[in-house]
Formats: sequence, C-alpha cells, structure tokens
Amino acid sequence: MGIFDSLFGNKETSGKKSNALPWNPLTSISQLDEITVESNERPQLIFKHSTTCGISRMVLNMFTGSYNLGDTADLHFLDLHAHRDVSNEVATKFGVMHQSPQLLIVKNGEVSFHTSHGSIADIDLKEYV
Repeated sequence: MGIFDSLFGNKETSGKKSNALPWNPLTSISQLDEITVESNERPQLIFKHSTTCGISRMVLNMFTGSYNLGDTADLHFLDLHAHRDVSNEVATKFGVMHQSPQLLIVKNGEVSFHTSHGSIADIDLKEYV
C-alpha cells in the first residue's frame, strides 16, 4: 500500500520520524483578534481543513511533509466542520472567499497571501513569510 500510506497519513511508518507540526487549534472567533495582533510580531498561518474531504487530507499531508519554516511562524489549524462559524468569520474578517483546503498567511494584521487546494503544496512559503 506504500503510496496510499504516504498520501493518506498512515500512522505506522517503518521507522520514519513523524514530521508533526506545532498546530494551534483555531476553535473560536475571539482567537482571530489574537492572531491579528500576533501577526505584527511574526507571521501567522491559518490552515483551513475539511475533515470529510480526501483532497483536503492529501494537501494537509503534503503541506506537513514539506513545511520548512521551523519556528518562524505560528500555525493555526481550523477544522471547518467543527467550527463553521470561525471559518465564516475568517472570510469576513480577512476579506478572503472561503475555500477548502485553504492556507492564509497573516502579516501586520492583514492577509498577505492565500491559496487553496493543490496550490498549497506548490508554494515556497519562505517567499511569503
């Protein structure tokens, strides 16, 4: 099953080290104000994920596997199904149409870059952070 394991995140990887990222769960609208303030000090990344979408899972796995910013940005994970109200507020507050999966980079209180679907895996984050 090799390729399917790598695409869909099989937990049992033959001795491979997990590339777990330090996600901050984004679960409330009030956190968006905190993210906006913190973005003045360091970039804030919001990953909007649909837990029922295979494409979203695949993109999340590719993003996790290729993340290369170290500790230079804060990562926020938004489960769209569990927190639809937060997702709607992200769209309103930052003026970005809802997509899933979607990645937003917030700097100096504004979205400086956003992308969705397979394009998330194609970007070099260092260019935008």
